[in-house]
Amino acid sequence: MNKNRVILLVEDNPDDEKLTLLGLRKNKIANEIVVARDGAEALDYLFATGRYAERDRSQMPAVMLLDLHLPKIDGLEVLRRVRADEQLKRLPVVMLTSSNEEKDIVDSYNLGANSYVRKPVDFDEFSEAVRQLGLYWIILNEGPPA
Repeated sequence: MNKNRVILLVEDNPDDEKLTLLGLRKNKIANEIVVARDGAEALDYLFATGRYAERDRSQMPAVMLLDLHLPKIDGLEVLRRVRADEQLKRLPVVMLTSSNEEKDIVDSYNLGANSYVRKPVDFDEFSEAVRQLGLYWIILNEGPPA
């Protein structure tokens, strides 16, 4: 797998965005990180539409870190559309959310999420969670060929 591929972070909370970016950088995850702040922007990026129309759609992210509760289009609908697309259906998707609702967990896995991680409230715990996510999904995980 190309270790230099993009990490797509889909997060509408500016504080959680900053913590995630800081956690990745602190842990020396050097991949380019694209931030989408709502579900519609995430889909534009993935499908190379809207402001991302010039993006080479064949270059898929290494992983998408996807929040559940997003403006415009929620995380579950983003996941549903990703899994319905032939080119995107194998994209690793980690639900990174503050929700501990059992229904959200079940729905995420039923729609094809690869992992479900609750965001810790404590910064050090959050940083450690992001470190482990980065190490696993960027360094250890062998994804399918592009």
